[in-house]
Amino acid sequence: MTSTDTATATQAGAAAPAEAGLKTDLKAAKAAKTPRLRADACRNRERIITAAREIFVEQGAEVPFDEIARRAGVGNATLYRNFADRRDLAHHVTLAVMTSVADQADKAAAEEPDSFAALSRFVHAAADERIGALCPMINDHVDHSAPDIQAAKDRLDAAVTELVSRAHASGQLRADVGAGDLVVALAQLTRPLPGSACLDLEPYAHRYLQLLLDGLRAPAATELPGRATTLEDLRRHL
Repeated sequence: MTSTDTATATQAGAAAPAEAGLKTDLKAAKAAKTPRLRADACRNRERIITAAREIFVEQGAEVPFDEIARRAGVGNATLYRNFADRRDLAHHVTLAVMTSVADQADKAAAEEPDSFAALSRFVHAAADERIGALCPMINDHVDHSAPDIQAAKDRLDAAVTELVSRAHASGQLRADVGAGDLVVALAQLTRPLPGSACLDLEPYAHRYLQLLLDGLRAPAATELPGRATTLEDLRRHL
């Protein structure tokens, strides 16, 4: 081997670790950047869902996508990158609402030692989700047989049923009221009146809900017609 060959080999040997080190640095930089990009993408997605929930209540489910994007503080391209169409967005808004309401039920059950206080807390928290106004507006855009929607619905049903069962067991909830009765009353009392906007009802919703809760307490002053409605009864007829 000539002196030139030896020098070349030496340079190549020295370059190999340097090149390997550069590749490692690039991989590390890319790995560090990826979680940040994913976090940004997740935040944008959540902002879109939150904005859609608000604007669907205010203006209905047919509101233009550019208004939703503007409310979320993102571009139209970002919105469409996350949600292919209106049904896709309505699907994920529904999931978010159902998950949030179920979370509120679980939290009330875990943090309130008094069973009727837990039920009352849940009812008012669910009203703050504006479910009475939102759900009818987006119902036609949602496939309720979708597995993730069904799973969220089952979880919510179980959480509400647990609250009602505990209140019954403590003797504080009248025996002729079921979880289905509670859900229907909650939906009706938080739904806007014909010709009015959802926001017009908000100052009064919690007042009416407290009247409802007072009427749910045992002992019952009057007998209700029919029998207690379960969530299974509702699912069969809705």
